[in-house]
Amino acid sequence: MLNLFLMGILIFLIAFIVMGLSTLLSKKKMKDREKLSPFECGFSPFNSSRLPFSIRFFLIAIIFLIFDVEIALILPMILTLKTSNLMIWTYTNFIFILVLIIGLYHEWNQGSLNWTF
Repeated sequence: MLNLFLMGILIFLIAFIVMGLSTLLSKKKMKDREKLSPFECGFSPFNSSRLPFSIRFFLIAIIFLIFDVEIALILPMILTLKTSNLMIWTYTNFIFILVLIIGLYHEWNQGSLNWTF
């Protein structure tokens, strides 16, 4: 137990030293207004340098994250099959998957899954 505690402290100290060194070494020595500005060529920009963000891409990314988290939640349920009550386990999984299917159906009806514009 003491060895585990000492190893944890050692890992924490090494991580703290590495973070401190990287902070010290990455500091810029000379900070001025021209260097901090996004354009260093001498003229003012004509328009914004940011491109417009597609809302459809954002919705597809959110749907991907939802189903990615769903896989992370379903996989441990498979491991608890032997130690759980089979009826409660079945109802829990059924309700979980039903909520996901209803959400997918809603997204489909809203047109969020259309790839064509």
